[in-house]
Amino acid sequence: MSLVRVHNFSISIDGFATGEGQSLDAPFGHAGSRLHEWFFPTRTFQHMLGKSDGRVGVDDAIAGTWDVGIGAEIMGRNKFSADRGPWENEDWKGWWGSNPPFHTPVFILTHHPRPSVEMEGGTTFHFIDATPQEALRQAREAAGDLDVRIGGGPTTVREFLAEDLVDQLHIAVVPIVLGRGERLWDGLEGLEERFKVESVTAPSGVTHMTFTRP
Repeated sequence: MSLVRVHNFSISIDGFATGEGQSLDAPFGHAGSRLHEWFFPTRTFQHMLGKSDGRVGVDDAIAGTWDVGIGAEIMGRNKFSADRGPWENEDWKGWWGSNPPFHTPVFILTHHPRPSVEMEGGTTFHFIDATPQEALRQAREAAGDLDVRIGGGPTTVREFLAEDLVDQLHIAVVPIVLGRGERLWDGLEGLEERFKVESVTAPSGVTHMTFTRP
């Protein structure tokens, strides 16, 4: 059976994966870009922008595995948009422009389903009201023999971890303290007992932790 994977999921050292006050202009709230500044210089990210350069090393070696063998993604609504409740603007198609970096079917968890949106480059956004198990069933059907990535945000990743549906988890622990926002680890006491845990610290100061189901 295909694997369920989480990649390049950044949290602060106090466990927050996004800041407080998310909006269309501030996707990560008061955290701004600080959780992801380790990622931006990497060759992996630069290639996403269509550029040929970028920094190699530990950060890039780990970050670069994010799309290998992925056939579908599941994300929470707040990774797609800062809207709450009924959709105020169905013309909104995400923060990534006309050609999002996913290039697969993407299943967006929402209590307010809407018609699917087909983008350039093979990405199609599907808006579903589903449990983690049902969302994973649909994503696996779309992915075929390939793996399914859980893209975030923290609530979505936490729900899939709580249901024991994740096979591989990569956490980038960034050396900042946010103090407020949305935490990843709440309610997941003893999570490490399910996985083999390894870590490495990059020159950027980021500690990459990988949790792999034995």
